Amino acid sequence: MIKGKLERYIQILGHIEDNQDKFLWIMDFGKNSRPMDDSLKIREFEVQGCQSQTWLVPHFVEDRIYFTADSAALISKGMVCLIADVYSGSSAKDINDFDQKEFEKMNLKTLLTPGRNNGVHGMLKKIKHYARV
Repeated sequence: MIKGKLERYIQILGHIEDNQDKFLWIMDFGKNSRPMDDSLKIREFEVQGCQSQTWLVPHFVEDRIYFTADSAALISKGMVCLIADVYSGSSAKDINDFDQKEFEKMNLKTLLTPGRNNGVHGMLKKIKHYARV
């Protein structure tokens, strides 16, 4: 399930040739994502390593984890919402078993600044942390 969702985004971004257009697509994805309730924007859910305030909140339902996400910056919001969507609905085992290096296929290193790439690493690390709780 995780790999299938990620491959869908890899395919979408792969069909966009211009890096600026990819950047805009990610920002639009964030802009069009559901806003997070302000009561969830607390330190406990904040993603470390992001250049702007970014939150990733787990919702545990039976044996599945669903995520909501938000950020003060559109590019970070787009990335964290995309990552949240990729993992939402998965079991902790599936999340822990998934090789996060698969995200490298999105070729974000050429698209995002080193600081933003560090933020993406923080988002992925936070997802793994929640799956181990």
